Amino acid sequence: MAPTVKEPPQKFDFTVETLIVGAGACGLIAALSAMEAGQEVLVIEADAVPSGSTALSAGLIPAAGTKIQKAAGIKDSTALFAADIQAKAHQENNQALVDLLAQNAAEVIDWLTQTHGLAFSLVDDFDYPGHSSRRMHGLPTRAGSELIDALRSAAERAGIDIICGRRAETLYFADGLVHGVAALRPDGGIETIGCDRLILACNGFGGNRALVSEHMPDIENGLWFGHDGNRGEAVLWASQIGAATEHLGAFQGHGNVAHPHGILITWATITEGGVQVNAAGERFWNEAQGYSEAARAVLSQAQGVAYAIFDGRIAEIAEQFEDFKRAKAEGAIKSSGTLEGLAQALGLPADTLSKTIADISPNGTDRFGRSFGGTLLSPPYCGVRVTGALFHTQGGLQVDASARVIRNNGGVISNLYAGGGAACGVSGSGDRGYLSGNGLLAAAVLGRIAGRASRG
Repeated sequence: MAPTVKEPPQKFDFTVETLIVGAGACGLIAALSAMEAGQEVLVIEADAVPSGSTALSAGLIPAAGTKIQKAAGIKDSTALFAADIQAKAHQENNQALVDLLAQNAAEVIDWLTQTHGLAFSLVDDFDYPGHSSRRMHGLPTRAGSELIDALRSAAERAGIDIICGRRAETLYFADGLVHGVAALRPDGGIETIGCDRLILACNGFGGNRALVSEHMPDIENGLWFGHDGNRGEAVLWASQIGAATEHLGAFQGHGNVAHPHGILITWATITEGGVQVNAAGERFWNEAQGYSEAARAVLSQAQGVAYAIFDGRIAEIAEQFEDFKRAKAEGAIKSSGTLEGLAQALGLPADTLSKTIADISPNGTDRFGRSFGGTLLSPPYCGVRVTGALFHTQGGLQVDASARVIRNNGGVISNLYAGGGAACGVSGSGDRGYLSGNGLLAAAVLGRIAGRASRG
């Protein structure tokens, strides 16, 4: 059933002060923050267990000025962080939202570390494109599944009620305010839940193929690598209650997904000196643009596939990511002491691949506009067949500095909040504006702000 908006019922099955729809990173951080602020909290989640887009990510959150970053002696600032976000998005973002996220990210990381015991550390052995400093924070496995499990454990320790198997399908709205939702149970029954305030943490709309086709046709044929539960409830409700949306054509793509294995290959395989080639063994674009843009670039090649070529040195860096280890264990990663041997393993023309790698120069800028560092690829050589995928939509509801949803007329819906994929992020209007970590940045910060905001 499509998400609908209705007048509230005479009586709800039960009521709660703060209701949160979605138990991903945004929802769980909002729940912890709301309980910390003394609010009665309930989280409902459509899945059998909390997972969502967070579980499918690398679980990395960028932040400038954290205690972890300072201890590592890294110089950074919120102003530089904000400038990096805007530069990647070609200045298309709302500056106030960019500043809000950049200025509050460090507090979220420090709070999760010190108050809730999440073992964040810096990714300090390679640079993410577009980030001027090393500011990516992640848990030991560098896996989103570890992050969501840690947040769920923190919520359970705090005594927060999380009811799974409940998909919110109806929004009760009247007199300019939210009154609650109706949620579908696994047995087909309906529960009505009243609330004083509602936080939408129900993610984006990448799993809704009709909305993807409408708003981002360039990626509609790409592999859907996000969470199937991302069906766009927030966006569809917005159109019915007069809430403002922005940048619905924005998305995070990824052009380095092992194919047909469906395993994410870290972009470190490229940033550290690797390249992508097509079935002819030739490079076809400037890989330094980023992994989101890579989705369209790869899908434009024959059969929508390409090959990431790197070496043993880079593979050792990539080994810190659980997904890479899994891809290696499943045989997606090929390796050889020679380029000829690697070409044979990947089904590429050896002569062309050898020439492509030989043409890489450590000096100057190549014909694609990419500059390489001083370390060239060397044996053993590694490669993996990849395709382009849609990971996450980045457009959504407009929110103010308190994460309250903004109306089309410029006012706010005083008891409706949004964060994460439900809210408009800071990735500009398309795919080229996605800076690594933007998704979890918006999820963590807006979840924190919405959770501790005063009622009404």
